[in-house]
Amino acid sequence: MSEPQETRWTDADEPRLTVVALGSNLGESRRIIREAMSALQQHSEIPLRRSSLWASEPVNCPSGSAWFVNAICVMQPHAGVTPEDLLGLLQQLERQFGRTPKRAHNEPRVLDLDLIAFGRERRNTPELVLPHPRAHLRRFVLQPLAEIIPDYRLPGERQTITELLRGLPPDIQRVQLVP
Repeated sequence: MSEPQETRWTDADEPRLTVVALGSNLGESRRIIREAMSALQQHSEIPLRRSSLWASEPVNCPSGSAWFVNAICVMQPHAGVTPEDLLGLLQQLERQFGRTPKRAHNEPRVLDLDLIAFGRERRNTPELVLPHPRAHLRRFVLQPLAEIIPDYRLPGERQTITELLRGLPPDIQRVQLVP
């Protein structure tokens, strides 16, 4: 398991700070998440900041779905890369790891990569909404993100990641560190 970095970043520290959420509940999820993190490193100008691996219970998934392994990476895309470019790269990586087109809502998946935030950019298109519209409500995003940038604020949010996490109802979703 990779150790989380102690760096305390805020939204002002990195104008191109980019947050990517990783999840998997099919196959060798721990290995898949670690390999996906390594692949993302090639597309960052700075060393990737990696959270620990977290297990989260599936929410609104088909009955019998396995728990997810989740993590967060914080990166800085190479100069000239747009949010749309990065989204395309994330989708390409998902396919390389074996993700197939969706057949059912929230079905189990080998790899899910979500672009949570890209600097202070905002988007609202059919292809991309930034920041991710539900990130502030998802414990499996906030918990690992709080490990590496607890004082960060998602674009448009008044509260820090830690404050958002504290404000979630306790029964919204169970998450725990992966041993």
